[in-house]
Amino acid sequence: MTVHWTDTALQHLTAIHDYIARNSQHYAQRMVDRITHRTQNLRSFPFLGSVVPEYDNQAIRFAS
Repeated sequence: MTVHWTDTALQHLTAIHDYIARNSQHYAQRMVDRITHRTQNLRSFPFLGSVVPEYDNQAIRFAS
């Protein structure tokens, strides 16, 4: 299983980091680590996320 991050998802991740980092660099990094760790779980458990209804493809999922 390969996990692909879209450019938009990476931009959102950066925005999340930057927003939290205004108050705490430490917690900003912890949040990014938490999010990226969840996506790594998809390699072992590919059906963990929900199916994206717009694509009508069981292989395309998102973490909720």
